[in-house]
Amino acid sequence: MSLDGKVAIVTGSGRGLGLAYAQELARQGASVVINDVDAATAAEAVASIEQAGGRAVAVVAPVGSTETAKQLVAAAVDSFGRLDILVTNAGVLRDTVLWKMSDDDFDTVIDVHLRGTFTCVREAATYLRENGVPGRIICIGSPTGQRGNFGQTNYAAAKAGIVGMVRTWALELKKAGITANAVIPVAATAMTATVPYFAAAVEAESKGEPMPAFFRHDLGFGTSDDVAGLVAFLASDAAAGVTGQAVGVGGDRLQLWSHPEPVVTAYHDGGWSYEALGAEFHAVVGEQLQSVGETFPPLPDELQRPAPARA
Repeated sequence: MSLDGKVAIVTGSGRGLGLAYAQELARQGASVVINDVDAATAAEAVASIEQAGGRAVAVVAPVGSTETAKQLVAAAVDSFGRLDILVTNAGVLRDTVLWKMSDDDFDTVIDVHLRGTFTCVREAATYLRENGVPGRIICIGSPTGQRGNFGQTNYAAAKAGIVGMVRTWALELKKAGITANAVIPVAATAMTATVPYFAAAVEAESKGEPMPAFFRHDLGFGTSDDVAGLVAFLASDAAAGVTGQAVGVGGDRLQLWSHPEPVVTAYHDGGWSYEALGAEFHAVVGEQLQSVGETFPPLPDELQRPAPARA
């Protein structure tokens, strides 16, 4: 399962989850192209890998454009001689409810998450196919893209779109021996740090203490390092037969998300007219209407924390 001799690009890897992915890939032997929009942050990420005995370079550029995608692939090939692995992690948030979301709020998130994933994968896949490399494409999704989340129209659309693209790329790249998978992480991030429900978990992590078992086991919520192992595994030769999948990971939990499948199938002679639907829809569908959003179990009393006071 060693990644010795492999070369990886990880977008949005200056800090947080992306940095954890890059560091784990390097720990397993891969040389890594770091990407961030801030030069100092990117330099610190490179230094952290080099200080641990790994090899890394940085590309400071916003993900989204074809130009950045070309820069990233060129950096891998020019610095390390090849490319084997692409992890598309770069992202931004512009959260607000639908009726307050501006065109810019929507377009910015779509451009970085969805278009940025597309342009980077297109560039990497072109290199891998032309050079006969049985590479690994790993795209970072989100529970929001799987189930929706209040105030995240743009983010949900982008993350759902990424999983749809991954399933398509798995078909298109199969003949070349290139795998494409989505990882659905559940981990402490800057976003979850502001949610009162996760306060006890964030508090433990900030103190360098283990997260309570409720979060790690019952909720499947953990640290960035808990996700990084899955990314490195999917990048390895051991995962050569895994493609087109959406795999969730967080804390002590691993999940394989299903592809969407019909849960009810019914027929009506002559087709489903307005009148037929009015008469039969509820009887046919019954209690099979699907839930939306995520529902969290009640927090144990000892993990309750007061909500922060509003300014």
